[in-house]
Amino acid sequence: MAVGGCALRYHEIFSPVKMIVERKEMTWWERLYLPALWSGIKVTWRHFAQTFFHHRHAAAQTAGGYHPEFKWQVREGYRGAPYLVRDQNGRTKCVSCQLCEFICPPKAIRITPPGPQPLPDVGNVEKRPAEFEINMLRCIFCGFCQEVCPEEAIFLKKDYSLNGLSREEMIFNMEKLLALGGVHQDEIMKWKRKADEALAQDEFPPIQQPDSPNVANQQRCT
Repeated sequence: MAVGGCALRYHEIFSPVKMIVERKEMTWWERLYLPALWSGIKVTWRHFAQTFFHHRHAAAQTAGGYHPEFKWQVREGYRGAPYLVRDQNGRTKCVSCQLCEFICPPKAIRITPPGPQPLPDVGNVEKRPAEFEINMLRCIFCGFCQEVCPEEAIFLKKDYSLNGLSREEMIFNMEKLLALGGVHQDEIMKWKRKADEALAQDEFPPIQQPDSPNVANQQRCT
């Protein structure tokens, strides 16, 4: 390769740049490591004095005391345990699409679809799951279920301390998830809008156009 009339080889162009850093020789005092050791002792003693004598520590500054006597006050945006929610009419927002079950990395969510027969309390408006379980021992609070949910039916709350006496108690069913999740104020209310549209069609049936086959057949019969 010729650059400016000079022939350059490949390794001369793409060879890494070598840099030599001179390392100063340590003095006798530095080789004892006493200055570094003394700096660490000063930091340790400062924190010990603030905690023991002045009672200034992270637990007191964030929650007022130590857990479990004082519950930790989580900040906004904290991702805790996921729970199901209802709308302001008390309806379960989950429609059993199973997207959260498919995307869950530790496979902590298990959804049982309702089947072909509609539930008597919801009718054909939406497909509420027959059962919804979350294994809190597997859940890693990643928030993927909340992000992928198209109905805004599952949210990560601020609960971080979950305990139970057995593994079965740590598997939360749909009733427990709904009780812990509470009510979510839905601003869209698409199912109510769909019901109003269906009611309007029953009250005012669509007018058939004259060129439609049904109207033509009626005119022939008359």
